[in-house]
Amino acid sequence: MTELPLIVHKRTCPLCEAMCGLKVHVRGDQVEKITADPDDVWSRGHICPKGTTLGTLHHDPDRLRRPVVKQPDGTFKEVSYAEAYARVDELLGPVIAEHGIEAVTAYVGNPLAHALDLSRYVGILIGMSGIPMIYSPGVVDQWPKNVGAHLMYGGMWKIPVPDLQRTDLFVVMGANPQASQGSLMACPDVMGEIGAIQKRGGRVVVVDPRRTGTAAKASEWIPIVPGTDAAFLLAMVQVLYADGLVDLGHVLGHVEGGQDAVDALGRLAEPWTPERVESLTGVPAERTRALARELATTPRAALYGRIGLCNQEFGTLASWLVDVVNILTGHFDVEGGLMFPLPAAWTVSDLPMPDLEKGVPNFGRWRSRVRGAPEVLGHVPVSCLHEEISTPGKGQIKALFTVAGNPVLSSPEGDRLDAALPQLDAMISLDLWINETTRHADVIFPGLSALESDHHDDMIWMFAVRSGAKFSPAVFEPVEDRPGEWDTLIRLAGACLGTPMADFDVAAIDDGFFDVLAMAHGIDGEAARRHYTEGGPLRLLDLQIRSGPFGDRYGENPDGLTLAKVREHPDGIDLGPMVPRLADVIDTESGRLVLAPPYITADLARLERRLGRPRPELVLVNRRHLRSNNSWLHNVPQLMKGSNRCTLLMHPADAAERGLADGDLVCVTSESGAIEIPLEIDDGIMTGVVCTPHGWGHGADGARLSVAGGAPGVNTNAISPGRLVDEISGNAMVNGFEVSVAAVGDKFSRSVATSG
Repeated sequence: MTELPLIVHKRTCPLCEAMCGLKVHVRGDQVEKITADPDDVWSRGHICPKGTTLGTLHHDPDRLRRPVVKQPDGTFKEVSYAEAYARVDELLGPVIAEHGIEAVTAYVGNPLAHALDLSRYVGILIGMSGIPMIYSPGVVDQWPKNVGAHLMYGGMWKIPVPDLQRTDLFVVMGANPQASQGSLMACPDVMGEIGAIQKRGGRVVVVDPRRTGTAAKASEWIPIVPGTDAAFLLAMVQVLYADGLVDLGHVLGHVEGGQDAVDALGRLAEPWTPERVESLTGVPAERTRALARELATTPRAALYGRIGLCNQEFGTLASWLVDVVNILTGHFDVEGGLMFPLPAAWTVSDLPMPDLEKGVPNFGRWRSRVRGAPEVLGHVPVSCLHEEISTPGKGQIKALFTVAGNPVLSSPEGDRLDAALPQLDAMISLDLWINETTRHADVIFPGLSALESDHHDDMIWMFAVRSGAKFSPAVFEPVEDRPGEWDTLIRLAGACLGTPMADFDVAAIDDGFFDVLAMAHGIDGEAARRHYTEGGPLRLLDLQIRSGPFGDRYGENPDGLTLAKVREHPDGIDLGPMVPRLADVIDTESGRLVLAPPYITADLARLERRLGRPRPELVLVNRRHLRSNNSWLHNVPQLMKGSNRCTLLMHPADAAERGLADGDLVCVTSESGAIEIPLEIDDGIMTGVVCTPHGWGHGADGARLSVAGGAPGVNTNAISPGRLVDEISGNAMVNGFEVSVAAVGDKFSRSVATSG
């Protein structure tokens, strides 16, 4: 028998912001191995363990390849698309007829940011269907960033990122790129860049309650009490003013109110001395002063704050103050500081939100039915979802779509959502697996594996430290002649409008969507459509590139980019580093940067009250791991080898005080519930702080995740109180809430048996 040839495909890894270039070695229909692509112009040969497993994910026997419909006995049966469509029509029709579209909502997960179809077409499901609002992990992950960007710069996705490759002082707060590879900051090999800063004589400082993998490689680790970052940053602002170190450079000319606004901010910061906040933050006053002075006097410096600053009690204040410190020290919109990326293709996610005025805090336009939580940027806390399902009354949620999400494991009070989902009259999911959430669905449509889908990152290039473009064609054609995910999303929207899914005119809706997006970017959509023989996401991607900043605008700029030109460069196209572009970014009503939005500064009164509150004996924070990605890589055998990663970290002094030893099974209790988890003693965490990983809690009845089910871990979100949020953004406070820890009595093996 003649051996099948080995074919090597070049792709971008779609798992995180690093966008690593891969070489996928395929023989026949089997992936033999995946290696780094040293010729990739973006990642230059960098890769992490997760990227090597895309073949395993593709071949996973647990992954769905065909639609499944729940049977009366609770099991799932594979069906044809026609049968799945008919079942959706049968379920949705009565719900909407009796309760209206107000009884329908959706939860959309993080993978949308990396998926070609989903990122571009989920808006049709949400917008055209008439669903009043949706839920997403945005209010667990980064909503304070969005609020600050909206109020300061006039757009919720106008988020500046550190120019990591050209800075000499990198200060990291609430982030651990050693595990995450960067978040709201796309840069290949962040840890390599951190090493490069130090090699060229620069410094890296990590401010975090835990000596993370990033802190271990940094020049300095500064421990800080969880949830007090805003006070620490405000004290640095006070030092900048008191020491005469404020210098905005060219940014001053763009500030609404000019020098008067800068002076007013100084008066707000005046009472917040390092000495006043020292007992709250745990950071010595002189260290706070020294870091502020170091930032101000280093010519190229950047302060970066991420998820640990967002999902805490004062997330918006802390996130806003990160930008403020960079602005006041002259490290904003300049090389080596905080800068605004320029993506080659604009993102569909950045479309204007209806009724949301530019840079105006017209939040609270409506409130959640049960809790009365105010809307912020179209969202309420995701922890509201379970009570909206389980509480009877007008407006009760009766039908739910989930798209590439597992909120049972990834959202606060996920255990309560788990209990509420069976009460729905209809649940339809688009996903790769039957997981802890989708096991409750009535119909699940299979998504495409990363290797079955074309790829060009949409949102991620918005946070990239360089401009560029790279297209990756699918490695495999989907089996069973599956329709694209975009087709399914459009048909689901049609089902909400009362049109049978099988009969919906997908092409007409796609054409209309294309025309609207084209018009928003100054292109005649009907004329542009004449360039194409078919619709779908590739036509839309070509529009995004051609009408982007480097595009040919359908012949207006003959040397500009098109998708065809990008495809000619399988290793990608490098379009250069970030450049100062603040004037082009600002889109507030005044056309000026709002340095201190009153909506945010009014929250200083709440921070003031925090000063007098006693510190709890123990608070909990979350952590990530390099071999995990939220909840959905635990079914990969290669990533589940080694010691158990689902442990509670605790400082030796705290353990000794409670009579606990390494390996003990302990009970962690909050106001919301309790979990049992093995203890891991770690002197790299502050006293008074314990730490759990998120994304675990597998093994639920009905879920089909054979590897993950063999090492389930526990769901830390079962003890995350849903009522605890950053009040002015609605973002979940999953870091810094009070817990107690006590022995259960049994020892727990640190080893993990993996299957598959």
